[in-house]
Amino acid sequence: MAGGRNGLVGGALVAVVVGMVGLSFASVPLYRLFCAATGYGGTPQIGPEASPGVATALITVRFDANTAPNLPWNFAPAQPETRLHLGEEQVAFYTAKNEAATPVTGVAVYNVTPDKVGKYFHKTACFCFNEQTLAPGQDMQFPLSFWVDPAIATDPETAGVHTITLSYTFLRSLDDAAKSGALAKAGPHVGPLLR
Repeated sequence: MAGGRNGLVGGALVAVVVGMVGLSFASVPLYRLFCAATGYGGTPQIGPEASPGVATALITVRFDANTAPNLPWNFAPAQPETRLHLGEEQVAFYTAKNEAATPVTGVAVYNVTPDKVGKYFHKTACFCFNEQTLAPGQDMQFPLSFWVDPAIATDPETAGVHTITLSYTFLRSLDDAAKSGALAKAGPHVGPLLR
């Protein structure tokens, strides 16, 4: 009788350990799904191709670019900011140049601030999460398209927001993004592979 109980307890402990290991591997994807569904942590929402209607109100979107220290690229927005009508789809560009003497591959992740506007910022195409390889000295432009939902102006929490910052960070790999914490706050990939 005691042997049966010990086997049952042992089996339960093994099931708990296996379940905990499984949850640890699933935690990052589950967190990203939660952020994508709620806009939590400044995660931009996946937007439809067409905006729901252009409003007369204007909003400023600033562009920010960061590069991991181990990525020998010069990465910057092609324009510092743009003003657009709420609901209007806009196209913007980032540029990168490989300063190394060898080909180098990078992967971009993105986020918006303030965090509370994530659910209203919709990207319809971007270069994030795709490996981009630049030859030595090669320059490349990376396009993205986006729009800001007019509902941002009627939400009491975001009605006073007049400027959104869209920030991209280029890293060597998604593993580097996960280790740095950038991947946990990043929004989901949207749109076709852009090279």
